[in-house]
Amino acid sequence: MLKATQAPSGSRILAAVAAGLFLLSTAACQYADPDTVYPRSRGDKGGGTYETRESIFGGGGLQLFGNSDENPAQSGGSGIGVNSFLWRASLDTISFMPLSSADPFGGVIITDWYSPPETRAERVKLNVYILGRDLRADGIRAAVFRQVQNGSGAWVDADVRAETSADLENAILTRARQLRIASVQ
Repeated sequence: MLKATQAPSGSRILAAVAAGLFLLSTAACQYADPDTVYPRSRGDKGGGTYETRESIFGGGGLQLFGNSDENPAQSGGSGIGVNSFLWRASLDTISFMPLSSADPFGGVIITDWYSPPETRAERVKLNVYILGRDLRADGIRAAVFRQVQNGSGAWVDADVRAETSADLENAILTRARQLRIASVQ
């Protein structure tokens, strides 16, 4: 007696076709060139079709924790986004004032209003900006704001001597140099 052969089921045929397509597609990858350069779209402005685009972060890319090529003694370490000597010196110099905000990655220190004990009718506020990773004289800016109380007790903006900001910047720079010298020794 002859046995009747069973026809393959639909799911087996589907599995065999899927396996065959997978093998063909992976076998075709051996001929792919990993260095293929595709043309940029025509909607892009400027440059040739095959030019490399410039990164929005510059040639070196995004540096989150410092650059290994720079001199750590000059830049003051790599844990924060600005020169650590200027940062520490700024905090040391204005430590008598209450802090409102301090951003070590952006290099901004903002104090709250401070009234000296000897002149209660006057108050001062500081904004200190550290502008880079290098210990340089032009790497720091300070803005000084002053208010006095008028007869009715309201605070009114008052003029600040032109030298006050420069004196504060020089005091911070002097302290930063002291910190750098102490770290080198």
